[in-house]
Amino acid sequence: MEIRKLNSLRGLAALIVFLTHFSDITHWLDGVLGGGAGAYGVMLFFMLSGFLMSYLYLDKDFATHSVKRYLVARFARVVPLYVLVVFASFALTKVGSDLLYHIPDHQALLGHLLFLYGDSVLWSIPPEVQFYFVFVLLWALAANRRGYIYLLIFGCLLLLFFTNFPRIYGDIYGVPYNQFTVLRSLPYFFIGVIFGLHYKTLTIPAYLKKHRFVFVLCLIPLMYPELSPITSEAKNRMWLSYEVLLVMSSVFFCVVFLVPDNNILLANKVGDFFGKISYSLYLLHMPVIVQVNQLALQVEFKLILSLIISVVLAYVSFRCFERPVARIIKRFAGRSASSSVPTSQCVQ
Repeated sequence: MEIRKLNSLRGLAALIVFLTHFSDITHWLDGVLGGGAGAYGVMLFFMLSGFLMSYLYLDKDFATHSVKRYLVARFARVVPLYVLVVFASFALTKVGSDLLYHIPDHQALLGHLLFLYGDSVLWSIPPEVQFYFVFVLLWALAANRRGYIYLLIFGCLLLLFFTNFPRIYGDIYGVPYNQFTVLRSLPYFFIGVIFGLHYKTLTIPAYLKKHRFVFVLCLIPLMYPELSPITSEAKNRMWLSYEVLLVMSSVFFCVVFLVPDNNILLANKVGDFFGKISYSLYLLHMPVIVQVNQLALQVEFKLILSLIISVVLAYVSFRCFERPVARIIKRFAGRSASSSVPTSQCVQ
């Protein structure tokens, strides 16, 4: 069953990142939408990822074919475009152009391909991929010992808090790695997993399901460093603040559980469109903004032009590369699985 409003939430997350980077690069509105506030969009992405994996898979049997299907689906959705962007960035950097992202040598290339490190917006893909494998452990626990999932998650949250999110980064023989980005992202994946665990079983009273809860999304800009009324360091620590985790979790819970599924602001064709292209929009918007910013235009025209080009590129990427390649990968994986089944089993 598709939860349509999640498409709009995914698209909103991509637009938050886009507007933040545009504000940072062009100083639009004196940079009030910048200051690293794109992190809130990425937090939504991570919670969505954890939620959907939990919602789609944790009630399925933990078996080899199920895990393989899950990994193939995740690989097909995320990895092809990422690898294409990484190789294109490496090739362009080698010829003296940073048109995409800065990947200067084979060690940096290897760090990206092993999902140990990411330049610029590419930083968020290694935590995403590494969490796919953490989720397999949670899935194994869900079969007979689901309660251990809660102990594991809350134990990790406490450990991260009391160790102040260890800064684990460096290089091995020149190959960069940055596990700090993984550790600071885990709480958002975990909250998504917990919500996904309960989406099918949690009964929300009818009197609590109200369209007005959609306005809880307004809490997100209230956390922007330049807009926030908060005077504590929480607004600047972002990823390292459990206060921010509480607010973002509350926003996510209200949208997913309390806003009716037919809410016109979240369940619509525009939201569906931006949800589909959100991944490519996220990966490709930054180089577009950088190039458009070099034009002698008013900043508002730069905003419109950057958004149009980014959306067009993202749509072309989705229609002409991401979706076809994902289908090929799934088809090939399906054939491999069929060919590995003994003939007697196929007959049965």
